[in-house]
Amino acid sequence: MSNSPHEAPALTAHEDHPGWRAFLNARILTCVFLGFTSGLPLFTLVYLVQAWLRKEGVDLKEIGLFALIQFPYTWKFVWAPLMDRYVPRLPGWRPGRRRGWMLVTQLLVAAAIGALGFISPSKDIWSVATLTALVAFFGASQDISIDAYRRELLADTEQGLGNAVHVNAYKIAALIPGSLALILADHLPWTTVFIITAAFMLPGIVMTLVVKEPEVHGAPPKNLREAIVEPFHEFISRDGWRTAMLVLGFIFLYKLGDTMATTLSTSFFLDIGFNMTQIGVIAKTVAFWASLAGGIIGGIWLVKIGIARGLWIFGVLQIVSTLGFAWLAKLGPSPLALGGLYGFETFATGLTMAAFTAYIASTTDPRYTATQFALFTSLASVPRTLASASSGFIVAQTGWFEYFMICTALSIPGMLLLPKIAPWRAQR
Repeated sequence: MSNSPHEAPALTAHEDHPGWRAFLNARILTCVFLGFTSGLPLFTLVYLVQAWLRKEGVDLKEIGLFALIQFPYTWKFVWAPLMDRYVPRLPGWRPGRRRGWMLVTQLLVAAAIGALGFISPSKDIWSVATLTALVAFFGASQDISIDAYRRELLADTEQGLGNAVHVNAYKIAALIPGSLALILADHLPWTTVFIITAAFMLPGIVMTLVVKEPEVHGAPPKNLREAIVEPFHEFISRDGWRTAMLVLGFIFLYKLGDTMATTLSTSFFLDIGFNMTQIGVIAKTVAFWASLAGGIIGGIWLVKIGIARGLWIFGVLQIVSTLGFAWLAKLGPSPLALGGLYGFETFATGLTMAAFTAYIASTTDPRYTATQFALFTSLASVPRTLASASSGFIVAQTGWFEYFMICTALSIPGMLLLPKIAPWRAQR
């Protein structure tokens, strides 16, 4: 793909990079804090709120419906143009467009999480539903502003590593509501637990207050119509509508097979004979650390080879890891194979996420970062929904070995688009 005058500068495989300065600088450290802050509200909804509702005696069917409140994370591109167009102005302080929205949304997330502890789910479930919906909306809005800030903050050679660091810090945030808060709940009132969880937003808030607003590339939208229409017009007219459709198709397809392969991983392990302890100790522990390692190594590697070659190399490893699941389906419950194959799969997933998120960042126009980044990441989340809805039906019809071979086949179309999307020799 050609680069238009407006197109975001892309990471190149051959340009000079600043050596260790690419790994150790204030911009990468900023990604750590903001990645952690970005992940906290979502994992609070997924882990802490679910445990809280169950302990308070809420019916499982009602708890299941609470998954619907996460829809803002899929539809955040709808209001992202507002965050490209308007600049929050606080009394006596003008933080700028990106920092302003980051601060506003972070404060609202912290307030909404803290307020949950003052409501009883058994007495006022609708107030709980309202507050959790607000946590999701404010959290998704925070992601819009943080993604745009990170894209505009990082130098070309830092996009891969910076996005990898962000994703890993995002995952680490799960330890607060998913582990620490649950332990505290056995010893402290729920009010205190939610206030402590909300307090972990403070590092991101402090970071937002001390960092500088990124440099603006081009004039921001002058009015709301321009904020809504121009991001889509620029994307389509940049290289023509055919290329735009190829890019959107690639974003949808690249991780489809891998996502389907992992969506029922726990059920797969149980079905072939592993017990819960083996899954908890071997699979989940190995997966966590292997995924973190893959993200960091992938980010560092991208500094050397560039996004395009990263998509090729890591995509092949992703396909191989899916074939490993098919082999495990034939092999049966071997603990050594479980640790090795699942560790390799999550390591490969970390690698591909580093390249994939860096590609999405490089595809955005700096003038409309919030809107385009939100649109692309929302599209990238669709395969997860499709996988969750269809995987069980496919397994029931085919069996596990055949299912993973189908997943492998579904990984190929995205790879076939790479010669057009990110040629091996591209200066990207």
